Amino acid sequence: MSKPQSISLREALKFWIKLGFISFGGPAGQIAVLHQELVEKRRWISERRFLHALNYCMVLPGPEAQQLVTYIGWLMHRSWGGILAGTLFVLPSLFILIGLSWVYLTYGQVPWIAAIFFGIKPAVTAIVIHAAFRIGKRTLHNQALKAIAIGSFLAVFILNLSFPIIVLIAAAVGCWGGKRYPEYFQQNSHANKEAKSYGSAIIDDDTPTPAHAQFSYQSTALHSTVAFACWLLPIAALIAYFGWKTLYPTIAWFFTKAAFLTFGGAYAVLPYVYQGAVDQFHWLSANQMIDGLALGETTPGPLIMVVAFVGYLAGHIQHLIGYSNPFWFGALGAVVATWFTFLPSFFFILVGGPLVESTHGKIGYTAPLTAITAAIVGVIVNLGLFFAYHVFLPHGLGGSISWISMAICGLAGIALFKFHKGVMSVIGGSALAGLLTYFSSVLIG
Repeated sequence: MSKPQSISLREALKFWIKLGFISFGGPAGQIAVLHQELVEKRRWISERRFLHALNYCMVLPGPEAQQLVTYIGWLMHRSWGGILAGTLFVLPSLFILIGLSWVYLTYGQVPWIAAIFFGIKPAVTAIVIHAAFRIGKRTLHNQALKAIAIGSFLAVFILNLSFPIIVLIAAAVGCWGGKRYPEYFQQNSHANKEAKSYGSAIIDDDTPTPAHAQFSYQSTALHSTVAFACWLLPIAALIAYFGWKTLYPTIAWFFTKAAFLTFGGAYAVLPYVYQGAVDQFHWLSANQMIDGLALGETTPGPLIMVVAFVGYLAGHIQHLIGYSNPFWFGALGAVVATWFTFLPSFFFILVGGPLVESTHGKIGYTAPLTAITAAIVGVIVNLGLFFAYHVFLPHGLGGSISWISMAICGLAGIALFKFHKGVMSVIGGSALAGLLTYFSSVLIG
């Protein structure tokens, strides 16, 4: 199979725009789509380089699928290629979620709409568990990595250990294991057997790192300065206009911390956002948070776009009294949350990418990343159980079990695991089940 020809930034942008509208299914589904399109079909990048970039993005705080898109765009077409690719991955979802958030607050108490969300919530639980399975299937290639995943699950589920500590422990295990038992921590030991069938790629295993992707102090300083200015100027404007301790600077600062302090991608960041938005600031309720995740699953773009839902509800609800149209306050909250959540991702790729490119194929550097990727699987499983608890026991341990929710979750799981149905069809079927449950109760009542 002949090597594909290099493509221009204009041609690449056509695909990135399309991807922004079709990237459903959360991070697991989006990474699968990226692999199919860029590694197998278009052959823009080889499997080994793709997995190396993916492991780096998965260890970063923030949304790994968006960071992977940014990384590949940057590797192919310099800084602007990465910025445009990453931005186009997010924008469609932002606009759609602002609209859906308004519909949710305006009409969410309408019984038949509430019934739709009742049906979707169990499907979200099944989707999270399925995501853990898919990521695990791709990354847990041997017993050592499976043991790390199980250990990380027990650490967070039983010991309530924070994820940064789990990351550090996994990295230490990877450093030790890479030296002592390197065969268990080979990043591409499983994928290499399949990579041969894809043919040569534009960025192949042995393709030299492009000049713009090589480390330089000048480039690092420039990107760092621009990123800091893009953070400082907006937050200074919000403080100057609204005041320091008002809602929007608080949103900006909270999601800045979320972007830097949470590891493991979208599924791992959600517990942190839940803790702050629900328990600390009371911007929304636990059930609204699950509804927001359901909306995030039904829209294209990264799953962490649930932050736009959180920002919208915070702005809209706080300005319900005394304002004729709280929509714009909600939209501002969504934009602020999105900007400060995703800005660090561009910084991590443009500044850290050159260092990562210099390490591909070096077991001493890749073994810790491989171990951390395995640990992330355990954390995602824990998140699935977290949602299951709230869905199956809506009133806590002392309340009754929602057997209907359990049945819908079971059927959604069968559709995902056995029949390999897409996320949209599963959510659509679950929403229909919620509606049927509502209409049945009305007829019986």
